[in-house]
Amino acid sequence: MRLVGENVDVDVYPTEKALEIARSQGLDLVEISPKADPPVCKVIDYSKFKYEQKKKQKEIKAKAQKTVVKEIRFGPNTDDHDFNFKLNHAIKFLKEGAKVKAYVHFVGRTIVFKERGEILLLKFAQALEEIGKVELLPKLEGKRMSIIVAPKSVSKK
Repeated sequence: MRLVGENVDVDVYPTEKALEIARSQGLDLVEISPKADPPVCKVIDYSKFKYEQKKKQKEIKAKAQKTVVKEIRFGPNTDDHDFNFKLNHAIKFLKEGAKVKAYVHFVGRTIVFKERGEILLLKFAQALEEIGKVELLPKLEGKRMSIIVAPKSVSKK
């Protein structure tokens, strides 16, 4: 097997000799590439190696950004003041880096006002086009018509 590692001459050794070299340094013999010809083994401290791997995985996981989706609910007959109030909340959410899912909930017979709901959501998307981009256009699912807006650039303060 080919032997690599710190304080080791990189060369091909028989298995017994490789184990003897590892033991003499008080380290472990770990097979890195079993399919290579000859197989490659490394002389390392295995527990330290596993610790470093866990540490790297934890660091990668910590750096991964979690996406937050905030929901804003409208009715098909939402008037301008309520619309602007909810629009300001959406702007705040987008500036914080969260996605915004705005939806119009049709209750009872208000389902006949589908066009009003779609117009409302398109107006909402148009008002947010400077700081957000539309990921999903208005789509009716059951009694809800929804739209998803993502932030254009994430700037956390």
